[in-house]
Amino acid sequence: MVRVLLPRRLDQARTTVIATVLLAVAVVLGAMLLGEDRNPPFQGLDDSWFGFMATLHAPFWNAVNLVLNWAGYTGMLIFHTLLALALLIRRRPRLAAFSAVAGLTVMLLTQLLKWLLHRPRPIDAIVATDTYSYPSGHVSATTAFVLVMALLVGRGWAWLLAIGGILAMMISRGYLAAHWLTDVVGGACLASAVVLLLWLASQNICVQENADARRALAWKSRVARRKRHAKQHVT
Repeated sequence: MVRVLLPRRLDQARTTVIATVLLAVAVVLGAMLLGEDRNPPFQGLDDSWFGFMATLHAPFWNAVNLVLNWAGYTGMLIFHTLLALALLIRRRPRLAAFSAVAGLTVMLLTQLLKWLLHRPRPIDAIVATDTYSYPSGHVSATTAFVLVMALLVGRGWAWLLAIGGILAMMISRGYLAAHWLTDVVGGACLASAVVLLLWLASQNICVQENADARRALAWKSRVARRKRHAKQHVT
């Protein structure tokens, strides 16, 4: 794991703009759902997406999406916990704190918006659902975890995997009739904005911590190699 981690600093101005736009999308969609009107301007788009997703049902995809249903919430809580523990074991407490705070903040904001907006879910969901619909908790939790991983790994392929994971969960929630299209868009935008903003606030100290840990590991490895060489020379 140590060799995989290579967190990098993001451009402050560019990332702030991206995060602000994403947050604005989530807030605007949520604002349109305020009040007693349950027929927002984008309901037609949501209904069309819901109908299209219903045409894709097949036994194989049902099984795949049931796995994603578990992974998207319960699984992500477990993954976040394991990631934080692994980082602590590898003496990266600040990276562990960033991971834990990002996941917890996204979860709390998601639940807060659900209870504030009270958007009803689609009918006839394939899986059991609770609370309200906007934003999608599965998508926000998945987005938080995969973006944290992409930031910690710091390589292009990790970002591609993260984007793929987010899109897969967004499609899955529609396939399972658990959320409207705008729910998953709002969840992805909210979580992405939160993770990016938290990273900007902590990236300097996190990048430095990882660099120090890598140097310490390299030094220990050199010392161990010298000791082994000295023993071989003696014998």
